[in-house]
Amino acid sequence: MYSPAMPETVVVVTGASSGIGRATAHEFARQGATLFLAARDRTALHDVAEECHRLGGQARFIVADVTKPEDMQRLAQSAIEAAGRIDVWVNNAGVGALGAFEELPLQDHERVIQTDLIGQINGAYAVLPHFKQRGRGILINNISLGGWAPQPYAASYSAAKFGLRAFAESLQGELRHWPEIHVCNVYPAVMDTPGFRDGGNYTGRAVKPVPPVYDPRRTARTIVKLARYPRPTAYVGLPAILARLAHGMPGYPWLNASLVDFAMRQARPMANSSGNLYAPPSGERRIDGGFRATDTRRKAVVAASLAGILLGFCLSRRRRLHQD
Repeated sequence: MYSPAMPETVVVVTGASSGIGRATAHEFARQGATLFLAARDRTALHDVAEECHRLGGQARFIVADVTKPEDMQRLAQSAIEAAGRIDVWVNNAGVGALGAFEELPLQDHERVIQTDLIGQINGAYAVLPHFKQRGRGILINNISLGGWAPQPYAASYSAAKFGLRAFAESLQGELRHWPEIHVCNVYPAVMDTPGFRDGGNYTGRAVKPVPPVYDPRRTARTIVKLARYPRPTAYVGLPAILARLAHGMPGYPWLNASLVDFAMRQARPMANSSGNLYAPPSGERRIDGGFRATDTRRKAVVAASLAGILLGFCLSRRRRLHQD
């Protein structure tokens, strides 16, 4: 069913204007797929579609907001009418807002959840009836390690990602009698995307991601691999695996908060902003955020230190369980 090349595969990608979504569009285009790209930024979508054509794929774009169920229905219908079917739907669109919980406007918390959780539900609601009608299809959800690791100073983002993991796993159970319909959940570690620059920020600081930070093209390749060979879960980067292992351990939220506090102390002052929560950001749209460390040795040391800390927590928890 799933061949190494994908010249006849019809793929929908939400959040395709930048970051992982843009990288995913490129990767599918290299395989010759037919793409339907969705985001709120018309200019950026036009650019991505042109890039996909140059890479060997066919691409159309639809300006759409995942928080609006009618937009997702229109996106699905447009792809079905133009290509005759949808083979793969990638739920990728997402936003974030950083800051102490009570210092973010309540409507910003709501907007994060509307985009990162309800938006993914809207996408699934639009495409699953089509998959059932055909008896086949692949829904890929970009959840992130936030689905396992609560992120201090990103409470609504964490709530949305935990909810998205529960929603996606619920669908996997519901669809057990549909062996050719797959729900695949992707958990990337921190990726070098413009999301940290573009998202809402109420910390008063120009926050950068805590290393290690990975190339978003790694996640894109994982998503394409799932479209060829679907499986329920895929992790991208060692921290994503460690976050799964560390989930629920005593002290883990404290550790996360300490790392974020350290990063904020190093950052320059910056005015508070709702960022891209309500409208596409200004400036160049691209795959990379420019946060990856140029000093690979430093990156490796930080990654090893983080892995050691999390491994220590895991071993400590295991010892407690055995003692109990």
